[in-house]
Amino acid sequence: MNTTLPVTKMASAIRALAMDAVQKANSGHPGMPMGMADIAVALWSGHYRHNPANPNWFNRDRFILSNGHGSMLQYALLHLTGYDLTMEDIKNFRQFGSKTPGHPEVHLTPGIDTTTGPLGQGISNGVGMALAEKLLAEEFNKPGFDIVDHYTYVFLGDGCLMEGVSHESCSLAGTWKLNKLIALYDDNSISIDGDVKGWFTDNTPERFEAYGWHVIRDVDGHDVNAVDAAIVAAQKSDKPTLICCKTVIGKGSPNKAGLNKAHGSPLGDEEIAATRKAIGWDYPPFDIPEDVYTAWDARKSGNALESAWNDLFAKYSEKYPKEASELVRRISGQLPADFDEVVRNYIADCNAKKETIATRKASQNAIDALAPALPEFLGGSADLTGSNLTNWKGCVPVREGKEGNYINYGVREFGMSAIMNGIVLHGGFIPFGGTFLTFSDYCRNAIRMSSLMQIGTIYVFTHDSIGVGEDGPTHQPIEQTASLRLIPGLENWRPCDTVETAVAWGNAVKKRKTPSVLILSRQNLPYFERTEEQIGNISKGGYVLRDAPDAKVILIATGSEVELAMKSADELAKKNIPARVVSMPSSDIFDKQDALYRNSVLPRELPRVAIEAAASDYWRKYVGLDGDVVGMTTFGESAPAGTLFKHFGFTVENVVSKVESVLSK
Repeated sequence: MNTTLPVTKMASAIRALAMDAVQKANSGHPGMPMGMADIAVALWSGHYRHNPANPNWFNRDRFILSNGHGSMLQYALLHLTGYDLTMEDIKNFRQFGSKTPGHPEVHLTPGIDTTTGPLGQGISNGVGMALAEKLLAEEFNKPGFDIVDHYTYVFLGDGCLMEGVSHESCSLAGTWKLNKLIALYDDNSISIDGDVKGWFTDNTPERFEAYGWHVIRDVDGHDVNAVDAAIVAAQKSDKPTLICCKTVIGKGSPNKAGLNKAHGSPLGDEEIAATRKAIGWDYPPFDIPEDVYTAWDARKSGNALESAWNDLFAKYSEKYPKEASELVRRISGQLPADFDEVVRNYIADCNAKKETIATRKASQNAIDALAPALPEFLGGSADLTGSNLTNWKGCVPVREGKEGNYINYGVREFGMSAIMNGIVLHGGFIPFGGTFLTFSDYCRNAIRMSSLMQIGTIYVFTHDSIGVGEDGPTHQPIEQTASLRLIPGLENWRPCDTVETAVAWGNAVKKRKTPSVLILSRQNLPYFERTEEQIGNISKGGYVLRDAPDAKVILIATGSEVELAMKSADELAKKNIPARVVSMPSSDIFDKQDALYRNSVLPRELPRVAIEAAASDYWRKYVGLDGDVVGMTTFGESAPAGTLFKHFGFTVENVVSKVESVLSK
């Protein structure tokens, strides 16, 4: 170990800060930080390569607290090692506006590499980070220049291993042989409901060995030297490693250690006093002696690590200037200088070709057009490549031991999404992954985390409506599009043709701090003529696709239903009811426009009818009490798409009838 101070005292500092902060907040989880304190000492003082003065140093190791309810463990470590996290911040644990929220949040607290809390997603993010490290190393490292060379360490508990997403992602980690991924398992046999033997009897070591992991069993999680030796062994493996650390939850508490009472509530003043005595911590709350700070301080060593890497990278830049410049661009998140021009040219190309194709195919064409300009593209699909069309000319599958840029995730939608989040957080790639829109429910919490973390993960969801047809209601999304639009900060696109799809892709790639969802059709959709001004307005989320002098009604539509709106406008014109058609491929973006623009597209005085082959209630905010919606209020049926559209009222006759009814009010 890199300290002369007894490791027990270093661990005691973590235990004291955890129990004191939870007690002051009168909420939180003291048990895990107290139980994993010795494991933290072994990793953070002996192996973890980081620089508190620069939390974003690229070649740092990544640390993930997958069991994020134990956030005080990480906050204690960040404070003690020298990050910009003061004792006042610790005292404000779980308080409004503090840098120490109940669960770790990336971009809010310096030194946090991902937002955790929903169990199982942290380890899955870790798989993404380790994959990104591996792929970048294969692409950029040269003999004598291992400029991409860092580990991803994950703390996780029983709850993470019960969650299905951990099975999905850890299976892939073994397949990919992510040997720079090291997970330390807090095997304390306790969850909120008590001893887990009543509901968690898996043979975890055998399960991970079956995944293809290196497993180190039966490590005493309270023996710092034993954990240290296990980490050393893990670093030598050619596989990802699970270190199984047997621990006692709430270690040090005389009356609550080993019990679920220590898991998710303050210990109480009397028990804290007893714990202080038991662990030999003779200091008042939030008082850390100087010798403890000195032992934990990582600022000097961190600066030395980063300086050494900077020197290596400077030499690398001299010998490989092109590669160095490209790596700097990619890890900084900057797009190529000519990217806007590439997008403009491709949109113009779509406008010239006037193709009638499915928007899933339009999406693939857009990927084909953008990929040569974006070596950071890292595509994939959850076993639906031929349906999602997320591959492109020249893409190479990611396989163990081989450089690639396309991931076959298998039937693992949630794992795919959480892994992509980890890839984005690591840096160096723009990942996108596909599945059917109805299966976005499997991905939902990872999508939510993308938005919460404000990262630019791209989700490609095809087969977007009852147009799926014969596969029936299990595969026909009804409520998914509306529910995705309710996620704060998420930008959803449901384009109607090749041009809108091209704009959607350009927007998604540019928004590096905003996740995007592309909602795409299985069936062919026609191209629509537009002026240059209209094309420019697509990026505003909603625009007037067709206007009429003295319009009496507005038809609002998205995706495949824009064609229906246009045909209905033709029929309404015959009835002397001029109609404006508004295409709204992204209501999320449209709602962000200023009032002047929104009112110019949707004048208040004109009645409105919205048309979308999905849950109708979402559109009530646009049509108001006097308007109407042609949408879905039930699940679909199994039949050819044309039969279904007619059965559920997506016909010109029904739209005209709705308009006439609205105008008669």
